[in-house]
Amino acid sequence: MPYKVFFVEDEIVTREGIRDNVDWQRHGFEFCGEASDGEMALPLIQSLRPDVLITDIKMPFMDGLQLCKIIRERMSWVKIIIFSGHDEFDYAQKAIKLGVTEYLLKPITVQDFHNVLQRIAVQIDTERREQESVRKLQAQVQEYQTTLKEKFLLKLVLGELPSTEAIEQSQALNIDLVARFYQVTVIRIERAEALASFNYPECHQVRQTTESLVEHNPDVFLLEKDPEELVLILKGNTPEFLLEENELLLKRIEQAIHGGNSKLVIASGTLKKRIADIYQSFIEAMVNVKNTATQPATVTDARIDGIELLKIDQSAVEHYLMFGAREDFARFFDTYIRRIGETACRSSMLKNYIFIDLMVAVAKFVNGLGGNIDQVIPNFSAIGSVLANIRTIEQIRFQVQEILMGALAFRDSQTTNQYAGMIQRAKEYIAQHFLDPELSLNQVANQVNLSPSHFSAVFSQECGTTFKEYVTEIRIRKAKELLRTTAHRSSEISYKIGYNDPHYFSHVFRKATGLSPREFRLQAQ
Repeated sequence: MPYKVFFVEDEIVTREGIRDNVDWQRHGFEFCGEASDGEMALPLIQSLRPDVLITDIKMPFMDGLQLCKIIRERMSWVKIIIFSGHDEFDYAQKAIKLGVTEYLLKPITVQDFHNVLQRIAVQIDTERREQESVRKLQAQVQEYQTTLKEKFLLKLVLGELPSTEAIEQSQALNIDLVARFYQVTVIRIERAEALASFNYPECHQVRQTTESLVEHNPDVFLLEKDPEELVLILKGNTPEFLLEENELLLKRIEQAIHGGNSKLVIASGTLKKRIADIYQSFIEAMVNVKNTATQPATVTDARIDGIELLKIDQSAVEHYLMFGAREDFARFFDTYIRRIGETACRSSMLKNYIFIDLMVAVAKFVNGLGGNIDQVIPNFSAIGSVLANIRTIEQIRFQVQEILMGALAFRDSQTTNQYAGMIQRAKEYIAQHFLDPELSLNQVANQVNLSPSHFSAVFSQECGTTFKEYVTEIRIRKAKELLRTTAHRSSEISYKIGYNDPHYFSHVFRKATGLSPREFRLQAQ
């Protein structure tokens, strides 16, 4: 799409000469309008909204500088080219203050205009690409924030968060969670007829409608537990207000979603006074929905206890991503995933919970290596629709393998000889600073311009040992040297090699050598 140009010049011969002789189209522009002075030009510019304004300075009624000032205030994106026959410093100075893009002196050739247009086109292209990148980044941040919020709310209703931790996380997510009373309501979307096919677009419509009704209410939080069930967490400072708020909201939801091929089954739990008890209200709501629903409920056990719910061992996932190999996947899956995967086959809630935890762990790992989760796992943004079709443990195994193998392939593509120089710089820095008790992985990672998680993974793979083990080995080697060659007490040596706690130094030394510092000195003698 060509960029639009508007031209203002009081001399008709000059105006027509430039208008008719400049090859606008060749340089990606469209000549959209002209005027003889600023006053005549202003309404046309506001209507046509050009990308570029070309104007003379000296004109009757409203000169070019006055016009530029108004345009800069009202349409800041417009690129302004000023040309004038007055080679005076004050004009140029005023033009610069107004943010003029180009300032040209008459006489001006057609080639001059072509050169300027070429520069302007490059500038506009660059700015638009940058703006598009910013928009995409903002969308990604918003999507990430939404994911974090949904994960937080899911953990909240599953009873996974102590009250203090829940309040801290809610504040970080700009969620005002604190109140005197809480209540959970579950909305289940069922087929109107038992043999009818499930209507996922209609489920999405229910979600959107419910979202529009609660998005401006600071006392209601919405969670899509799975495509068939929505969870509302309500808060209030009096039981009367909370019950009335819940009843009114549910009536509005039912009225807004009345009709269609699906029907709503809605049930609530009892009021709770503590954040840690929100999960009990959720369980009560789930049980009530199950008892009310005509279709089999998603959750099969009415005695679900948040503490007993199975979950992925995050540390095991992180360790596998850092150090695991493809051939280790079967053992990893059988050890850490299969048991909870078999349970998840019977519960969409647990299935979603498992994959949310897994995807967050992989995203964190990939980002630490400087990658993008969407590139490493192509169906990342469509994980919801993928999960909806998973029914068996083998399907879960296949999907988990796809996710983890993508992450391992990306990891392996990053750990080539390109890190040899970086590892050498890191080792040199450690050799110079290991006596400093404040030496940390973050500090060394910063020296080699990597994120801490990325540096940790690369260092471990390239060196065959962790950063902590490597630093400990160097310090213990130095301690041995001092124990053999000096009369310093072990407590003095601990301070000299970077340990502020002599007892901890003795513990680390014994673990590394099998001897206490004193025993080592006696043996050396």
